[in-house]
Amino acid sequence: MLSDKVKKGLERAPHRSLFKAMGYTDEEINRPLIGIVNSKNEIVPGHIHLDKIVEAVKAGIRMAGGTPVEFGTIGVCDGIAMGHEGMKYSLVTREIIADSIECMALAHVFDGMVYVPNCDKIVPGMLMAAARLDLPSIVISGGPMLSVERNGKYLDLNSVFEAVGAVRAGRMSEEELCEYEDHACPGCGSCSGMFTANSMNCLSEALGMALPGNGTIPAVFAERIRLAKKAGMKVMELIEKDIRPSKIMTSKAFENALTVDMALGCSTNSILHLPAIANEAGVEINLDIVNNISSNTPNLCKLAPSGHHHVQDLYQAGGVQSVMKELTKNNLLNLDLMTVTGKTVKENISEAGVKNNEVIRDISNPYSTSGGIAVLRGTLAPDGAVVKRAAVAQEMLKHCGPARVFNSGDEAYEAILAGKINKGDVVVIRYEGPKGGPGMREMLAPTSAIAGMGLDKDVALITDGRFSGATRGASIGHISPEAAEGGPIAFVREGDMISIDIPNSKIDMEISQEELEKRRKEWVPPMPRVTKGYLAKYARLVSSASTGAVVK
Repeated sequence: MLSDKVKKGLERAPHRSLFKAMGYTDEEINRPLIGIVNSKNEIVPGHIHLDKIVEAVKAGIRMAGGTPVEFGTIGVCDGIAMGHEGMKYSLVTREIIADSIECMALAHVFDGMVYVPNCDKIVPGMLMAAARLDLPSIVISGGPMLSVERNGKYLDLNSVFEAVGAVRAGRMSEEELCEYEDHACPGCGSCSGMFTANSMNCLSEALGMALPGNGTIPAVFAERIRLAKKAGMKVMELIEKDIRPSKIMTSKAFENALTVDMALGCSTNSILHLPAIANEAGVEINLDIVNNISSNTPNLCKLAPSGHHHVQDLYQAGGVQSVMKELTKNNLLNLDLMTVTGKTVKENISEAGVKNNEVIRDISNPYSTSGGIAVLRGTLAPDGAVVKRAAVAQEMLKHCGPARVFNSGDEAYEAILAGKINKGDVVVIRYEGPKGGPGMREMLAPTSAIAGMGLDKDVALITDGRFSGATRGASIGHISPEAAEGGPIAFVREGDMISIDIPNSKIDMEISQEELEKRRKEWVPPMPRVTKGYLAKYARLVSSASTGAVVK
């Protein structure tokens, strides 16, 4: 066992004495030591209950003959961090999480690992660590929050964000807003739509790193506890069979994850996270690969914010495995890949089947013949931009309008709420990229305000920042190169015509090449917004959004 390095032999008596100081018995010390990374805290609804998940994991490990060893890591709530400087600290935690797990796992020499995340950056951060460490590993998340019905509508966090704009526009009363506030998030779990957290938990299944059901079994269901016990037992099997992440997270597995991503209509943040995880696994994912898979994958689901269904509906319809089974009808998945079940993808989905064709459409009748995410390129984004095509109204798939330019998300949000944005406008938010923000803030507040004010079918929003998975509308993010690096978005001026053509993957600024070069020469790089602390270091080291915003 790897852990013999810290517990076996005469010279390790001091080490064993430290274990015994914590109450470990000789019997426990002699068994395989399984590290459990618990991101439980009291500031994230998706994490408030993870102590219960971890207790179930520990039970599973003990039943299978191992000794569980729990330690913690951080987790930011994107919803609470939204709309202020705190959002700069969201994406950057992905690297902190991966680094802290590396430190703990290698310092204490665990034989295997169980990762217990639930929300946005925590899932990819843990998967990055799993790929980097390459110890037998499994992911078990806390599960999605339920969506409850109020006055004929199923609510979620995005309902509340959009309601703020509706109140400002006089389309909703403050009493109705309070009703939403009290009932949109009814309890523990990751926010109930196909937002970033649930996207990444579903893609953990598709990647082969989590058991079937991980992405969709609701947080409050006993089935989630049973799944956690199975995960604890399964990690012991992975150790016995020496099944490591490097045998699971192969290039073909990432192709499967991207294919499921497109079929589900996941968050655009997945196009930041999957390349970052792949980078740790020694696999390259670029935007050309993303676009190729998207063009060949039908969009089978429209979950909130793209439609009215929620993750609980996907669970009832058969879950991720049933989506994967549907994709095999067009031979779109690699089936002979190993997963944490100890079985292949083909074996995992053999009994799966769609139970509700309104939630998971038949592959012969998709919402669209191409995937839920599209990559755009053009004079405004030479290195690419990303849009959740599944959440864009038909009227906005092609749009041309005047630029309304803002140098921060806060400025744009104030202008939107003040009624200064008109039908047909293209809101441009820049200097919010990985370096420029720094931290690449999500723009859920501005996009929700646009939707809440009834402008989501008339106004586009483009940014070198990113969007929450809850964002809907013609919201185009990850524009690369970013403004802080002298990308063309830095040269956009008020009133410039911006042309967006999502079906043809184009986004252009309608000025001449000569004018563009003139503006480039006149441009003066802004002073860094942050000059000390972790954000300053992050800004110096982070790569472009087009390569996953990884720290190098």
